[in-house]
Amino acid sequence: MSYYIRILGTQDPDIHLDDISEELDAEALTAQFGVPKNEKPEKWTAFELKNEKGKLLATVERNPVTTEGIGKEELDEFKQSILEFQPASAAKWLNDYFDTVKVIYAIELLPIGLEPENYHIITTTQGIIWELVNGILQADEEGFTNEEGYHILWQFPDDADGEWNCAVLNEKGEWENFNMDLADGKQREEFKAGKVPAAAKRLK
Repeated sequence: MSYYIRILGTQDPDIHLDDISEELDAEALTAQFGVPKNEKPEKWTAFELKNEKGKLLATVERNPVTTEGIGKEELDEFKQSILEFQPASAAKWLNDYFDTVKVIYAIELLPIGLEPENYHIITTTQGIIWELVNGILQADEEGFTNEEGYHILWQFPDDADGEWNCAVLNEKGEWENFNMDLADGKQREEFKAGKVPAAAKRLK
């Protein structure tokens, strides 16, 4: 079963695969790219991300948000789906933010891509795209982040656990960052209510 991470960008520059490759090199990582025959490394709509052995880890699709097409369809779906989740303040912030989104990058991770030796290749690729498009992140079974990468909307399954960096909006419209325990029911409810959980660790 595949797993998706999406990057919703407010800018839509052409990202050369060499830029991604250089970032991977800086992290001492090696990857291969598979681009459709009718496309170029400097201007593509999709590519395959492989490890140094040529194993397919993920596919990356670039979907501009225009009047028609996949990008707009995904954005419209997000606008509808977030209304069911909390905090309400985050859902409202996202709804407004969506109006500024110009492109959605959809990264489909294969199971092998989640293996420790391969996952860093994917997160590094995600990171350079995120930086260049100036946006937010969305992940299956998790939810959305703000522009700084802190999680802001609860879309986790009921059995979610572990520590997670999150943020809520305060009365001034500023993000307050913290690290919370996803398995703690009280912390969950406080987060969903748009509050920093009392037992959470505040982050700067």
